[in-house]
Amino acid sequence: MLSDPGVCPSLAKKGAPRCALRSFCRKIPVSALLLAGVGMLIAFLGTLGCLVPAPGLSMSMAEGDTLISVDYEIFGKVQGVFFRKYTQAEGKKLGLVGWVQNTDQGTVQGRLQGPTSKVRHMQEWLETKGSPKSHIDRASFHNEKVIVKLDYADFQIVK
Repeated sequence: MLSDPGVCPSLAKKGAPRCALRSFCRKIPVSALLLAGVGMLIAFLGTLGCLVPAPGLSMSMAEGDTLISVDYEIFGKVQGVFFRKYTQAEGKKLGLVGWVQNTDQGTVQGRLQGPTSKVRHMQEWLETKGSPKSHIDRASFHNEKVIVKLDYADFQIVK
């Protein structure tokens, strides 16, 4: 236990080496230094993926930073209506990477990669909105997996 909680620990001990930032340390309460240290530890553990969601957080909120990859195919009137262009624009707006292309079967297919919450938003957009002149009958999502890093640098239209 420190004798004076308002003084740097190196200044509080007799015979301890003098603090290099003596005047600076005297102005910062130890509680603030400890709090800053805890914040740095939490940030570091977060980058390692060591943190668990806080009680009361739903899984969808907690999984928002996990990177996932998912393949998709969209059925309906989705060719000749700028569906790929709008898909690319929406993906870029959300900060996602991947690709989109027309198929010989008249569908549009592709891959999405990014944080789970953003991918979920894009999946909903693909199922319900699309381009202004498109008509979506159904959307199929498959091969969903957690990834460690993104496989693409941006969102491409494949010709």
